[in-house]
Amino acid sequence: MTTMATTTTGITGGIWLLEETVPGSIFTPERLTDEHRLIDQTAEEFVTKEVMPNHDQLETKDWDLARRLVSRAGELGLMGTDVPEAYGGVELDKAASVVVGSRLGQSGSFGSTFGAQTGLAIMPLQCFGTDTQKAKYLGKLVSGEWVGAYCLSEAGSGSDALSAKTRATRQDDGSFVLNGEKMWITNGGFADLFIVFAKVDGEQFTAFLVERGYPGVSTGKEEHKMGLHGSSTTPVLLQDVRVPAESVLGEVGRGHKVAFNTLNYGRFKLAVAASGGAASAIGEAARYAAERHQFGRPIASFGAIKHKLGEMAVRAYAVDSMIFRTTGLFDAALADHDPADAGPLRNILEELAVECAILKVAGSEMIQYVLDENVQIHGGNGFVKDYPAERHYRDARVNRIFEGTNEINRLLIPGTLIRRALKGGLPLVAAATQLQDEIMNPPALTEPSDAPLADQLRAVAAFKKTVLMVLGLAMQRYGEKLSDEQEILSWAADILIDTFAAESAVLRALQAATEAPNTADLQTDAACVYVSDAAARVESAARSALAAMAEGDTLRLHLAALRRLLKVTPVNTVLLRRRLADAVVDRAGYMLGG
Repeated sequence: MTTMATTTTGITGGIWLLEETVPGSIFTPERLTDEHRLIDQTAEEFVTKEVMPNHDQLETKDWDLARRLVSRAGELGLMGTDVPEAYGGVELDKAASVVVGSRLGQSGSFGSTFGAQTGLAIMPLQCFGTDTQKAKYLGKLVSGEWVGAYCLSEAGSGSDALSAKTRATRQDDGSFVLNGEKMWITNGGFADLFIVFAKVDGEQFTAFLVERGYPGVSTGKEEHKMGLHGSSTTPVLLQDVRVPAESVLGEVGRGHKVAFNTLNYGRFKLAVAASGGAASAIGEAARYAAERHQFGRPIASFGAIKHKLGEMAVRAYAVDSMIFRTTGLFDAALADHDPADAGPLRNILEELAVECAILKVAGSEMIQYVLDENVQIHGGNGFVKDYPAERHYRDARVNRIFEGTNEINRLLIPGTLIRRALKGGLPLVAAATQLQDEIMNPPALTEPSDAPLADQLRAVAAFKKTVLMVLGLAMQRYGEKLSDEQEILSWAADILIDTFAAESAVLRALQAATEAPNTADLQTDAACVYVSDAAARVESAARSALAAMAEGDTLRLHLAALRRLLKVTPVNTVLLRRRLADAVVDRAGYMLGG
């Protein structure tokens, strides 16, 4: 089994907010092994030679073709990259599944089919299935013989999943009878196995394994969607469906554990797919900008286009850095454990809920920016179906809705940190109190440093203190009613996202000096631009939050403290973006991936 060298032993989600991460300690794309790169090559060839040439045919709803591609992915080992060999998997690490997921993320509709199979069907079965359930189903899903689907959402309970109306009535013989309707189910039109969430006797939220062949199981018509036309999305109808007692996945009344941990992983993998899609689109935009001439020059030579290409690279770099940093945390937690023991995987999925939610929001919004600018760079050609830019744009829009809307995830990010703090699992309150004392007694000015990215590291430290300032005041001001203050929680989430992204980018750029000397200067440029722009966003969000919580002299005191915290040295982002844009054009693609 592939593992990665790391200095991390115990993993605590969100601890990066309260502690300084040692440079050199995070996992980056530059640390991928030859084995990782080999499976990446396999995935790339599959996408470019077998999936993309069939994309137009998939959009005709040719589900037989979709099934053949699922089966082919299974033959190549792409479905079970990180599944134990005992169940037909390849038994590699999460880094291997990340490089595969990134490649499949370039394939639009089939990427959605693949993601639902691996992240929403295989993963919960691997985490919560009994040995008997795994033996019966996991091998079929990993091989691609069977297709899986995840049935959580309902017409009246999208974000509020636990209010589902689907019922499971317990029978005298221990079996259950399911009734209800699930909505917007990816792979619904041709899945063989459904993971269905229902309330036992109307109360106990529970997950069930339901086969298509069970009497009473049917699927509705394909949804007419904005994008992802080559991916099946249907209702799943359950009418007096009798399932045996052994079909319960996990425990009766503990379906929320299955649902939320599966969503955590799904959020993580959505960002991975977004990263792959963005890298492909950046290449598209660069090639078009180099070929398209206006006023006698390629449009890639104009500053406005350079700004777009440079910013696309910066945002993709930040998300990539977060993805691989989090991947390292996953693999560090799973190292030296028996792959057949799902306990550590369940634990780390729950522990990294904040990081997964951050990645979901950041990844989905990054790719939307990249694809919007890709359309803009293509001009009129970007708005017509003759060029793929139009399809990419439509296909990606759902990412901000998938796996819990970005609004829900923004509430989850600070909410989870606060809940852990109140339970004693994260010393957030003590850190916020210490910061208040620091603000009242400002420390002496620190001497400038010539160390690489020293200003950016100080900025990241200031971002962390800004988070503590906003959350500390919010907890004091609202107490248990803070959950009702969604605007403040959303501003806090935005600061947390920028903080994790900025630190991940800076730490990766620092490591690039030894790990990736050929791109080290470009990585430094990307990190500097991200931090500089993040500083403005952090200040804006913090000012808005503070103004919502205080007024008069109290507000002026908080704003003065904020100004002291966020003394970030500006950089020439025009010059840095131009260098990044030139590199993107010269290499005809995104140059800072793994």
